[in-house]
Amino acid sequence: MADSLLLKIEKQLKDFSKGQRMIASYITEHCDEAAFMTASKLGAAVGVSESTVVRFATELGYGGYPKLQHAMQEMIREKLTSVQRIDVTSKRIGQKDVLQFILQEEIEHINSTIEETSKENFYNAVEAISKARRIYIFAVRSSEALANFLGYYYSMIFGNVTVISTHSETEISEKLMRVGSDDVVIGISFPRYSKATVFAVETARKHGAKTIALTDSLISPLADSADYLLLARSGMASVVDSLVAPLGMINALIVSTVLSRRDEVERTFNTLEEIWSQYKVYKKSGEDDSLVTK
Repeated sequence: MADSLLLKIEKQLKDFSKGQRMIASYITEHCDEAAFMTASKLGAAVGVSESTVVRFATELGYGGYPKLQHAMQEMIREKLTSVQRIDVTSKRIGQKDVLQFILQEEIEHINSTIEETSKENFYNAVEAISKARRIYIFAVRSSEALANFLGYYYSMIFGNVTVISTHSETEISEKLMRVGSDDVVIGISFPRYSKATVFAVETARKHGAKTIALTDSLISPLADSADYLLLARSGMASVVDSLVAPLGMINALIVSTVLSRRDEVERTFNTLEEIWSQYKVYKKSGEDDSLVTK
């Protein structure tokens, strides 16, 4: 996305008005600041009107300033080091309350996810998962937590689930060598995108498996190899990747899958409840510790 934005600016620079060239120059030189400015603030920083900024976004083909802003944010997320992220976040928060600032951003990420994700892709993905012979879930780095969460519940529901987390292309190829048209592979990655996850989804696609990508953008490197693309807006909070909206998408996947196979899932969980009760897996409030099996 970074290259896409800069390339668009470079190609159209000669056709811009004086004000638009000023905006282009500011974005190119100060993208880490511009990415988190409103159209009004960006205009004030450059010395042009808010309407000039909005027209600039439209001229670039983004259909409005919010989409241009998202492109700028993706540009810095892909390129900034962890140390640079801390600096950018510090400037953005300033003297604001950190808790309120971060939680408000998560709300905005969830709202954007609701607006941007394809319901058709979502329900097609649910159907593919429900009918799959085997389900493979692949993610590394911070996205691995999402894969493990999804894998935990899907393992109880289906029993035919494999969670893969490795950076080795050899190991990825070995673990996916038996996948076929009856299988589903779910790849999860957010900026900075993992090459290993892209390779895993590409490999699965070559083997004929149905592929599902949980990522943040239509131009994510996972998108090209995905049969079904699930978009969840991620963000950057210092060195921490914001994964609240992606986790919400995963919860929706789990719930939809449960509802599509309700009778089978109910039988499974009735059996699990008997096991949990027999071995006292969960402790009730006020329960004597001596009654709990260790």
